[in-house]
Parts: sequence; structure tokens; C-alpha cells
Amino acid sequence: MTYKIRHDRSNCIGCTACAAICPQFWEMSSEDGKSDVVGSVLGSDGWEELEISEADFPKNMDAAGVCPVNVIHLMKIGSGEQLI
Repeated sequence: MTYKIRHDRSNCIGCTACAAICPQFWEMSSEDGKSDVVGSVLGSDGWEELEISEADFPKNMDAAGVCPVNVIHLMKIGSGEQLI
């Protein structure tokens, strides 16, 4: 099963929690201090998106869980079900 990270970057407050929990997928921008999903594509809606494997799901779920403003969402590809 594959998943998708969706990150509402415009509403990120730059708290660094995601990057601290999961640095292989999350980094802080030196330009504006907000987080970025490593290797993501920026959609026309301003959200970053990246497909991840089932093995990478738990650590990204942890990153989403510590986000104080709930701008990190994980979805199952195929079903469109939003998990967080």
C-alpha cells in the first residue's frame, strides 16, 4: 500500500517538530522558516505532496501527530481516505 503526504505549507508556523521527529522527510526552509517535505511537488493549490511507502508511513504519521496546527495530512492512495 502507498500513501501520500499532503502539507498545507502556507499555514505552517515553523515550529520544527516534524523535522525533529522525521528529518529524512522534513526540513526547515532557510528562506521563510517553514517546513518542507523533502522531494515533494508543489501543487497549484499551494500544498506540497509526496508519495511514500508503507514502511515510511509510521514516522510520517508521528510527524503529523506532533504538528500543533494540523497542516500535515496523510492519505491512502487509491481510496482517498485521509488518515490524519
